[in-house]
Amino acid sequence: MALTSMTGFARTDGAEGDLAWHWEIRSVNGRGLDIRLRLPQGLEALEMRIREMTAARLKRGNCQVSLTMEGGVATPEVVINEKALEAILAAMKRFKGKVSAEPPRLEALLGLRGVLDVRDPAQEGAASPAMLDKLARSYAGCLDALLKARAEEGAKLAAVVAEQVDRIEALATAARDCPARQPEAIRARLAEQVARLTDLGNFDPQRLHQEAVLLAARADIREELDRLFAHVAQARQLLAEGNGVGRRLDFLAQEFNREANTLCSKSNDKSLTGIGLELKAVIDQLREQVQNIE
Repeated sequence: MALTSMTGFARTDGAEGDLAWHWEIRSVNGRGLDIRLRLPQGLEALEMRIREMTAARLKRGNCQVSLTMEGGVATPEVVINEKALEAILAAMKRFKGKVSAEPPRLEALLGLRGVLDVRDPAQEGAASPAMLDKLARSYAGCLDALLKARAEEGAKLAAVVAEQVDRIEALATAARDCPARQPEAIRARLAEQVARLTDLGNFDPQRLHQEAVLLAARADIREELDRLFAHVAQARQLLAEGNGVGRRLDFLAQEFNREANTLCSKSNDKSLTGIGLELKAVIDQLREQVQNIE
């Protein structure tokens, strides 16, 4: 299976009679799946359905979903809730003479919540069960387009990550084969250090030799190199596995970085340090890329 990116954009359009709508989904990387909806007023019944459809198709990513509706020839109607208005007027009569206040004006009464309502027949039609089904089917098409965009971006990411893993392997090989790690080079460097310390005072050459051997053992990077090569093999296995490996690749990038840091700290030669620093730079680039993988 191919890798999937968490970054993508999709838009679909639909129409029914004089009513037109547009779905848009924008997706970026995230630790989990975060769905944020923006729907027109009156379509609250569609929200849970959209969330369930999205969660069934996506595993990770911050998704912004919006629905825009236009058209509809019906004219909005102003409706007065006469029962609510009568109840308010009756209450005013009961308190007449008990409260010293001017009678409220008509516009004040109409401004009370629940007395005046504006109904949009087009909006009510959009909220009908049949229309909600059509909007949901249209959104499914938008999800298909988003998955296609994320898959195309994922293919590009896979190529970049594979190249970076190859580069990590090449640098680990360069560190393994670095001339500074050859026994002759190590022996000559230790002999030079022992001779320099001996010239500075009355030191026991045998003791100095033992200390130098101990320092050389502590500077040995064979275990770090073995783990780097093992991580390279695991990274390639995850790339071959494909979809849904973003978290594991992110964790593996952290492991790469840990080994590179240890290699640099153990290095006692500038050429090996240079390889370690370049290795860290490539691993940082790898970490940036895998954070976009689902």
